Amino acid sequence: MTPRSYHGRLRRLPAALAVGVIAAAVLPAPQPAAANAPWLDVSGDRYASFSLPAAYVQEHVGEVSQVVVEGNFGPSASWAEFGLTRRGDVWSGVLGPLRPGLYQYQLTGDDTRSFKDPTNGAGVASQPLWSTFFVPGASARRLADPPQGTGGEVTTLTYRTKQGEKTSLVWTPPEYRANGAGRYPVLYLRSGDGGAATDWLDLGRATQIFDNLSAERAMAPMVVVLSDGDGSDDDRDLKDLRKAVTDNYRVHRDRAHQAIAGVAEGGTQALRIGLSNPGQFGYVGSFSGLLTGEGSRTDARAVNRNLRLLRLYTGNVTDPGYNAAHRLTGVLDRAGVRFEFDGVNPDGGGNWTTWQENLVDFVPRLFRTVSDHGPSAGHGPLRGEFVPPPAGTTPTPFLAEDGFVTFETTAEFADAQHVTVWANVAPGGSWLRVPLSRHGDRWRATVGPLDPWFYYYRFIVDRVAVKDVSNPTKVTTEPMWSTFLVPGEQARLLTDVPAGQGGEVTSLTYRSTVANQDRTALVWTPPGYEPDRADPYPVLYLQHGGGQSYTDWLEMGRAKQILDHQFLDGDLVPMVVVMGNGNVPNFNQELLGNIMPAARARYHISTDPAQQAIAGLSMGGGHAFGVLKAYPGEFGYVAAFSAGFGSGTGVDAAAINAGTRMLRLYVGDRTDFVYPSFMASLTTLDNLGIRYEFDGVTPGPHGWDVWQKNLIDLAPRLFRR
Repeated sequence: MTPRSYHGRLRRLPAALAVGVIAAAVLPAPQPAAANAPWLDVSGDRYASFSLPAAYVQEHVGEVSQVVVEGNFGPSASWAEFGLTRRGDVWSGVLGPLRPGLYQYQLTGDDTRSFKDPTNGAGVASQPLWSTFFVPGASARRLADPPQGTGGEVTTLTYRTKQGEKTSLVWTPPEYRANGAGRYPVLYLRSGDGGAATDWLDLGRATQIFDNLSAERAMAPMVVVLSDGDGSDDDRDLKDLRKAVTDNYRVHRDRAHQAIAGVAEGGTQALRIGLSNPGQFGYVGSFSGLLTGEGSRTDARAVNRNLRLLRLYTGNVTDPGYNAAHRLTGVLDRAGVRFEFDGVNPDGGGNWTTWQENLVDFVPRLFRTVSDHGPSAGHGPLRGEFVPPPAGTTPTPFLAEDGFVTFETTAEFADAQHVTVWANVAPGGSWLRVPLSRHGDRWRATVGPLDPWFYYYRFIVDRVAVKDVSNPTKVTTEPMWSTFLVPGEQARLLTDVPAGQGGEVTSLTYRSTVANQDRTALVWTPPGYEPDRADPYPVLYLQHGGGQSYTDWLEMGRAKQILDHQFLDGDLVPMVVVMGNGNVPNFNQELLGNIMPAARARYHISTDPAQQAIAGLSMGGGHAFGVLKAYPGEFGYVAAFSAGFGSGTGVDAAAINAGTRMLRLYVGDRTDFVYPSFMASLTTLDNLGIRYEFDGVTPGPHGWDVWQKNLIDLAPRLFRR
């Protein structure tokens, strides 16, 4: 039972691999040339770009209809699926911006065919299909690699138990020498059930945390023993491990210099030992531990006399340990046991991202005097147990306070194999698929915290899109979608105004000579609209995107709510907004020959170009540009959301500048697939000498989160020059 240096899988990656490219093949089979190019690139501004050769997927996985990147990308660092798009010979997608920290992922085709990224050598020993990458940043500085040669050393210790030989990992501080003088205190860190000791390094970044805390002199010099939590007799196994550690390392044997902590079931074991046998350890920590009522049988005097620190940690309501923590704190209070509670981590679930933070907080409290015994900054109190409504409660989803949302299917999918909820819950409003778990004959998942805003989703059941029939909302052009709104000040402009205070939306039927049919537009008129007032109203023609129609700006864009609020706030020039159907081969003819004449005949709106505006998203933005090029000066205000200007050939720049009071452009961030063409458009406009306004990217993808914000910014700017 002797320690040895632990090399190979636990070797630190060079700092250059913290972002961007990781390139070392790990699959035993020969790789095609395409696999040698890195599949993952992480930009300096924290966007993760995935690009998988379709030929590799075909050869190694087979023919698939979808490929997803599964990883801890979801709210509270939960496991989620990010769908890739097949473009030519590549499956690709961009996700971000990601918070600084460690990410793990695997690739999966058609729900069941998972495989590792063969171009990423950073893996997880206990999960052979997983790869990892680190996104640096100030909030993750203690997870970063320290300067080369300045950290401690990780060795592996083999020891005997009744079940046979086992191994643990041991971190020793930089100044530790096997033959030196003096002894060190020791911390035992336990993994959860089914976890491995290596998880503390591969997923917990424990060595980086210890190295950085040690370099900052923010922790007492100590030896740390990392072990799994998967023994048939954990208490006996721990006794054998402790003997091996004291036999092979220079550590203290007394209670005051020994600590134990663990994650999930490992935290439960630490709590049980600390409360039932407090003479063993002087310091106990539980990260999402699941112990509940056992504390009622605790000898409070013995615990208080022997434990110098008992500190409890939990994530938010998505953490399986949340309710257990609530029950245990009550039991300990009633029993008179002294303990500290780190508070509820509002943005973390029961996962390694949360436990990394727990470790950073816990270790500096060991084997020395500290003055701060309260919760971590930003952490809150426990507010009672979290219990979603009973199965079958409608309507769905269920919204709890602080932005937690519980999705539930009906019972008709009891025999399904893989169910997710697809929703705009990723950074900036990108779309993720969050796995649901089987609860009886239904499937459920609690997601959050979600920021106050407008969300849309659908269920995906065994790769088939399904409407949440328990949600009465609808999206006409996307029959499988449902919507909900998380209330809060940030989403105020997207909420309904009090009844009777908003504008009116009416339908306008017009004859389309382009489509050779009767068509409909929706028209918003402001509160107090006067059809007979002396001055006609300015008018905005607001267009939808490809695959959409005239209903989308109301059902998805929340245009009525935005306009109502801005009018009542005094931010909006009273105007009429016409939302027509742009699905025609000749939009210019449709707009000028059909939509505008019908709107002028029905509503009291201006024909003065200085009182006319046109704006649109995606395809509709292209339509706005098309009208601007063909009829410069017809609209005094022009705006495009997530659309490119296209060719400058034949464009009369002088006429555009002379006749356009404002040309304002918008685009999402690099997750918006038109971002490259949009940025090229700016160069085209600059070269043509066309004046325009661009206030930078709107965080988010090619989606409604971005376009709602674009309308919020644009509408108050109209008709003021």
